[in-house]
Amino acid sequence: MAFYRQDPEMAFCLKGLLDRLEKSGYPNLQQNIAITWIRYENKQPSLTNASGAGWNSNKSFYPASVVKIVYALATEIWIKKDLIIDSSEIRRALHEMIANSSNDATSYILDLLTGTTSGPSLNEESFEAWKTQRQLINHWLNELKWPEIKNWNCSQKTWNESPFGREKDFYGIKNENRNSMTTDGSARLFQSLMTNEILSKVASERLIKVFKRSLDPVHRKKDLENQIDGFLGEGLPLASRLWSKAGLMSEVRNDVAWWESPNKNPMLLVVFTSGNKLVKDQFILPAIGSELNKLAI
Repeated sequence: MAFYRQDPEMAFCLKGLLDRLEKSGYPNLQQNIAITWIRYENKQPSLTNASGAGWNSNKSFYPASVVKIVYALATEIWIKKDLIIDSSEIRRALHEMIANSSNDATSYILDLLTGTTSGPSLNEESFEAWKTQRQLINHWLNELKWPEIKNWNCSQKTWNESPFGREKDFYGIKNENRNSMTTDGSARLFQSLMTNEILSKVASERLIKVFKRSLDPVHRKKDLENQIDGFLGEGLPLASRLWSKAGLMSEVRNDVAWWESPNKNPMLLVVFTSGNKLVKDQFILPAIGSELNKLAI
C-alpha cells in the first residue's frame, strides 16, 4: 500500500512552484531537486489520511546528515530486539547526532549498531567480514519491504572532512559506495516515526523529542548551526511546531521537516538538492517551505 495518496491538485501546485523558481534565477532546478510533499486531513496523521505529490521523489541523492534519521530509528529497533542495551551514553549520542548533527556521535552509534570500528586498512579476509557487519542496517531496511527504500545505501559514517583507512576503502575509489536515499523513502521513515508506526508509542515519543526544533529567533541566533535558517523551517510562521533533520555538505542541501502551523493540520516535506549553487543558496528551501505551507489544510 502506498503511504500517501497522489493528489493531482498538489502535483499541479508543486510543478507551478518549481517553474516559477526556475524562471526567477534557478536554471536547471528541476533536474537538481527532489521533493516529497504530504498533507494530512486531520490532527491524527496516518496512512489513510495522507495526500501528497512528489518531484524526482524516487531519484537517489546523497543524503548527507539526513541519514542520521535512519541510524536513530535503527538504534531504537536494536534496543527493542535486545541487540544493544540502552544507556545514558546512547541517549547522549542520539541527542548529539540529531539535535546538533554531531558526526562524532554518529560514528559511535554506527559502530554500536554494526559491531564495526574505523581504523587502518584491513587484509582481504578481515575486510570482507567487516563489510558484512557494516551492512546490517541495510539488511534491516530491506526487511521492511517498503518499495520507497529499495536500493538505499545507509552504511557509511558522516565526516567533517573525509574518511580514512578502512572507511575510505569502503567508500570505493570513486566514492561509488557512499550513502544514497530518496525523498519518498525519507518521508516514509519520518512519517513512520511521527505516527508511532514503526516503534512503540513510548519509544516514538522518546525519539521524537530529539527532533524538536525551536523557531524562536533569539534561540536561533545563539546557534548558527540550528538546522532552521537556510532550511525549510525558516519559511514557517514562528508559532509553528517543527520536527526536522537537515543535511548540508559541499554537494547537497537537504531537509526533512514535519510541522504544524497554527490552525492547520500537520504537513511533511522532504527536499533534497544538489549542485554548487543550491548548496550555497540559503533562500531556496525556506521559500519552498513558505509557499507550500500556505497550501496546508
